[in-house]
Order: sequence, then C-alpha cells, then structure tokens
Amino acid sequence: MLFTELDEKYMQRAIVLAERGRFTTSPNPNVGCVIVKEGNIVGEGFHLKAGAGHAEVNALAIAKQQSIGATCYVTLEPCSHFGRTPPCALALVKAGVKRVVVAMVDPNPKVTGRGITLLQEAGIKVDVGLLTKQAEQLNLGFITRMKYKRPRITVKMASSLDGKTALKNGLSQWITGPDARVDVQYYRAQQSAILTGINTVLADDPSLNVRYKELLASPAFDSELVSEANLRQPIRVILDSNNQCTLQEKLFDLPGKVLLVSLQARDTSAFKNCVAQVDQIICSADNHQRIDLNALMILLNEYEINDLWVEAGATLAGELFKNELVDEFILYQATKLMGDQSRNLVNLPNFSTMNEIITLKLHSVMQIGNDIRLINHRE
Repeated sequence: MLFTELDEKYMQRAIVLAERGRFTTSPNPNVGCVIVKEGNIVGEGFHLKAGAGHAEVNALAIAKQQSIGATCYVTLEPCSHFGRTPPCALALVKAGVKRVVVAMVDPNPKVTGRGITLLQEAGIKVDVGLLTKQAEQLNLGFITRMKYKRPRITVKMASSLDGKTALKNGLSQWITGPDARVDVQYYRAQQSAILTGINTVLADDPSLNVRYKELLASPAFDSELVSEANLRQPIRVILDSNNQCTLQEKLFDLPGKVLLVSLQARDTSAFKNCVAQVDQIICSADNHQRIDLNALMILLNEYEINDLWVEAGATLAGELFKNELVDEFILYQATKLMGDQSRNLVNLPNFSTMNEIITLKLHSVMQIGNDIRLINHRE
C-alpha cells in the first residue's frame, strides 16, 4: 500500500496524541486517533487510562455525524473484544467510517488481526503499516509483555567518569547533579514499576516513588497532562530473598502497591499496618540460591507490568545483564573521578575473549546539567 503525504500527516498527528497518555495509560497501550473528512480533521482523541474511553471512541465523540464516510487514522489496531470498554472496531463500524488507516497490528497474539477483520467484513477499507516504527516506539513495554510475557526492562545507574558508583566506604550521595535527578523523575513517571534489591533498601532507605515537585522541573514534562492528584505511582518491587525488610522502611509508609519478592513465605500479618498495599511473591531460586530473575519476570507479567525500571547496585545489575534481561541501559555519568578503590558499576564475570563481552547499541547521548546521559539498547 502506497500512502500519501496527507496520510502521513494525519498519522503523525495521531502519534503525537498517543504520546499524551504515556504517564497514565499503563497497563493499556498508548493510542492516538484522528478522524478526517474532506481534508479536515473532524475528531481526534487519545487513550488516557485503563477504564476510560479509547482513542477511537473519544475521537468519534467529537466527530459525531461527520464520521460518516470519513477516514480514521489510528496508531494501533482497533480492539475487537469487550473488556473494560466495548470494542472500538464495532464503534467505527456503527459510526459509518469509510476507511481506517492503522499504524500497527495489535501485538497480543490472542487478538492480532481480529479488529482489522471485523472492519473489513463490515465493508470498511483498511490499510495497515503507516509509520509502524514510530508507532512501535509508543508501546515498547506493552509489545514486550505481549510477545515475551515479561516487562521491558530498563536499568538505570549513575557513575563517575572512571566507572565508579560509590566510595570504598559506601558513600555515593550525590554523584550526579540535580538536573540528572529531575530527569530520573521524568523517566520514573512513565514506568509501570520500579525494582530494586534489599541491599539498596537497607543502605539508602529510598522512597522509590515519583516526586511531583521535581517532575515539574523537567522541561520535557507537561503539567497540563498530569496533575499531582492523578499522577500514577509505579508499583515498587523489592527483591528480599531472606525477608530482611522490617516494614519500617520509607517505601512502606507511602501509598501505592509494593511487591515483596522472596524465596520463602514470611508472616504477612504486619502488612496491614503499612500505608502501602503490600503483596508477597514467592519466587523460585536460581542455581546460586538467589531469586530466579527469569522466573520473576514471568510472575510480574501477572501484574500487567509493561515497563520495569531498575535502580540497583552492581550485583543485581550484573545478574540482569548475565541473564540477558536488559532491554535498555541508561547511565548518568558525572564529570568526577572517584579512584580505583571505589565501587565498580556492574559486577560481571571475568571474560577471557572479546567475543564474550556484552555489547550494547548506543541510542543517544545528551548533556543533563553537568552530567552526561547515555541511553543504550540491547543489540
């Protein structure tokens, strides 16, 4: 199918609309929709959050009778099943739309192509594949979960120029500057969950939440899209193999869900005293009697976690790399030198050949204040 420049223009607008939901839609995908009739946009919309109207329905509500004989541009195949809301494909049929242009098919193997088939059987012309790569970028986590039954995993770390994360005595606050910390809040706000290990919890007592005041300082954040009241806090996932958490840590005194992952059951009666909603997950062990990370990712799929943000130390980061679970590695590098006795960035085995080393693909480099942000992807 050859698409026109106007087709691309309207689909690009739909993609921009879809991006507006990136702080709120999880576990649903980000979707944008534009309805065009006789060269004019007569309706547009995006999906805000689970349970709210889908992009197509919101656009149709604006277009009203003008949708008859119109063309609909949508970033993801219209749904064909009854879930929290009725199927969008059926809504398009009832609205009298003549043509539907779809950027990408639904990655869910259980429903892929069904929405397109429903439209075609109703006599609607359907064209698929316009700006597909851009549309995929909207929902990398959702696509990963649908295809592999695990979340898309981003590991975030901070280091000095000589690759150190803390002094020999453990001191590390602050390696990076305030601008980098604001940037981290911007990324955190887009995640379904944040994961860390028990050593980080006991050493730093982190809150592992999104701090709205810092988020407002991010030049990339639009406060008109998300107020503090409807800010979605990521699920906090704590790897606590031997049940060392006391439940007195900060993260248990904040609202939201906490998943405590361990190898054996603990007394859960004290969970009711926490402000947080605490769930216990019992996970199998790997060959070293640590939490089996591959098994854990499958368990997290049950919580519909699309994007998993990992803030951890050298050991956990190394295990994720060794298990080939890192999809994205974001490194904030401070213009500081900490010395050879300081702690290393990632604990990895001693490789004997260059063929064994882990190679990532550099995606972007950006100066953030006085620090450098490097975003790397799995090759």
